[in-house]
Amino acid sequence: MKTRQETERDKAADAALKALARAFAALDKPQEAQAFLRDLCTPAELEAMADRWRVVPLLRKGVPYREIYDLTGVSVTTIGRVARSLDHGAGGYAAAIDRLATRKSESN
Repeated sequence: MKTRQETERDKAADAALKALARAFAALDKPQEAQAFLRDLCTPAELEAMADRWRVVPLLRKGVPYREIYDLTGVSVTTIGRVARSLDHGAGGYAAAIDRLATRKSESN
């Protein structure tokens, strides 16, 4: 497969994404992260991200797509995209849900 040369624009976009990730990581409280998200995103973007996040635990439990749709109203297409990310993505969904589970068990 032919490899693509990384352009200066690609490098700048990657640096910007890393800076954004550092900004998120610097926030200590859920309220701070929520305020940051509200400032950063449009209502539609927030809804789309929240919808994706809502289906992650259901997919991890093995709930069928159609049942997830019935429970959440999130489109089957979006559910499929989240499932592909869980299976073949960068591991972000899994890391976040595992971290939340660890924190929950530590607080009990």
